[in-house]
Amino acid sequence: MKNTVLKYGAYSFLVAVSVFLLGLVFDITTNVFIGYATILLSLSFVFFGIKYFRDAVNNGHITLKKAIVIGLLISLFSAVGIALADYIYTAYVNPDFFTDFAKTQRIENPDQKIQEMTSGGAALFMFGAVMTLGLLVSMLSALQLRSKNS
Repeated sequence: MKNTVLKYGAYSFLVAVSVFLLGLVFDITTNVFIGYATILLSLSFVFFGIKYFRDAVNNGHITLKKAIVIGLLISLFSAVGIALADYIYTAYVNPDFFTDFAKTQRIENPDQKIQEMTSGGAALFMFGAVMTLGLLVSMLSALQLRSKNS
């Protein structure tokens, strides 16, 4: 199980960081959509990691519990990758990101209250969001891929 999690977790991490960095060449509004795509693309490795473990390592069998554990561990790599990239970008590459984002939000939604964010807070938020989606993807993948007699 360890090798499968490390292999697919590394793929997930690399996709999360790479696509996140690719999104930096676009404007803030487009970057939000690329962010969602990054999360979904990096979490796709949850399904493939569970499937690989079931088929190639465990002779076509996997329990619901084991599949969810594998999925959550792979999701952890994605969450760390996105949170780390988000933190580095907002703290060092573009420290004015939150100010610029607030200006854009005030123009698009003048009546909406803008919440203040920090790099650390945003990274923790992204980590939590990705892990929450990772749990959902893990459970759906586990249900789809579990052995029928498990």
